[in-house]
Amino acid sequence: MKTKAGLWIDHRQAIVVIISTTGEEIKQISSDAEKQLRRTGSTPLRGSFEAQKVPADDSRQRVFTAQLKTFYDEVIDCIRDAESVLVMGPGVAKDELKARLDESNLGDRVSSIETADNMTDPQIAAKVRRHFGE
Repeated sequence: MKTKAGLWIDHRQAIVVIISTTGEEIKQISSDAEKQLRRTGSTPLRGSFEAQKVPADDSRQRVFTAQLKTFYDEVIDCIRDAESVLVMGPGVAKDELKARLDESNLGDRVSSIETADNMTDPQIAAKVRRHFGE
């Protein structure tokens, strides 16, 4: 039996189900990416140099993107040995992961990308088993 993997992913977490000859394994990978970065300090900024004290939005976006790349690389490390992969999720994270897999020359292993709402771990595992006919 070949190793197969299915995962549900969004920007906060990934639930990975790996099916192999040794059985089924479920892993949860959390993301440290924070979309709405908070500004430090509790008082509003005052003074003539106020704009210089606030970080630029593009620098915040670069930090968020770097955190997501680290998260996607961690997910890819988890599914690297799988010969076939099912990717599910509610938003754009599944497409971003597919692009990251293409960059790693693993994109051809993706058998399907599906839109799926929030699911429990057993629901994800059942869907992966049905997809691969296990």
